[in-house]
Amino acid sequence: MYDVAERSGVSIATVSRVYRTPDSVRAQTRERVLEAARQLGYVPSGNARGLASRTTGVLGLCFPDYSDPDTENEAAATDEDDDHAFMLYSDQIIRGMERAARRHGYALLIAASLKGGPESLVANVAGRVDGFAVLAGTVPTADLEVISRRLPVVMVAGRRGIDHLDHIVVANTDGQRTVTRHLIEDHGLRRLAFIGGEAASPDAEARFAGFQQACREAGLPMPDAPTMRATMMTQAEGFRVAEALLDRGGERPQAMLFANDQMAVGGLHALERRGLGVPEDIAVTGFDGIPLGRLVRPTLTTVRQPMRRLGEEAVELLVQRLADRDRDPVSLMLPVSLARRASCGCG
Repeated sequence: MYDVAERSGVSIATVSRVYRTPDSVRAQTRERVLEAARQLGYVPSGNARGLASRTTGVLGLCFPDYSDPDTENEAAATDEDDDHAFMLYSDQIIRGMERAARRHGYALLIAASLKGGPESLVANVAGRVDGFAVLAGTVPTADLEVISRRLPVVMVAGRRGIDHLDHIVVANTDGQRTVTRHLIEDHGLRRLAFIGGEAASPDAEARFAGFQQACREAGLPMPDAPTMRATMMTQAEGFRVAEALLDRGGERPQAMLFANDQMAVGGLHALERRGLGVPEDIAVTGFDGIPLGRLVRPTLTTVRQPMRRLGEEAVELLVQRLADRDRDPVSLMLPVSLARRASCGCG
């Protein structure tokens, strides 16, 4: 910085203002400073800035790295050069956070691996960011309680867990109730199988509650638990669970309602392998609205949640919390919408 100031004939304070508040410096002076910086190869040090301001200029995101090899294989095999089509739930949230963080002048640090346990994940992120968003189930509540005493934390999806934290969720129960009622009322289906995730997944359980509500309202038997549960909400597990359900024998369900789109796509593959038509023999629905649902055949009926907006709202809450640490905690519920497509008999 001293060298840039000397070469451009300005003070060190002016060089600092060019990078921190460029509009406060005359355009001619600003360009002279930037040209000197280019000639010298000068890049401002984020660490040095942090020492002065006690901030990092970085926001963090922690989420479980539940990668889906099946999706990666499909992306490699497709002739379409469109990575967006294979973006999954967490990818969309990342894209939303990146967009909003950039708008506010922040970078984004992503911690997506649980190797070494969630404690190491928190340690890797917490000391290097001004605040961070955490997807439900990623970090133990006790650890979040400790870290939130000195850093803003926003919970994304799932239950709030800690009352004083900001929280964003989508209308999981209402969404699943809507798609279940659609199958019952618009398609006349009565034998419905709900494929859930782990009991520890708050979102999957909220969706099952919506399924229960729709069954009760239609006068159908209301199950106490999902018909089948997956251990992870991936395509491979959706395939496995659909196969297991078909192998149980007895009267075949008229519809399989999966707790997310990735499992539903796996279920479609299993039904195709068995020679069963969708929706002629069994209707299939998902939840999330990932782009892959529009790519499979038949196209997937699903509940579309605003994944990218989840990421954007997480950043907005963090920025607001950084500006006012004492404001009341906020809990947002974002709306969802039903996407009627071919896998249920629409479209």
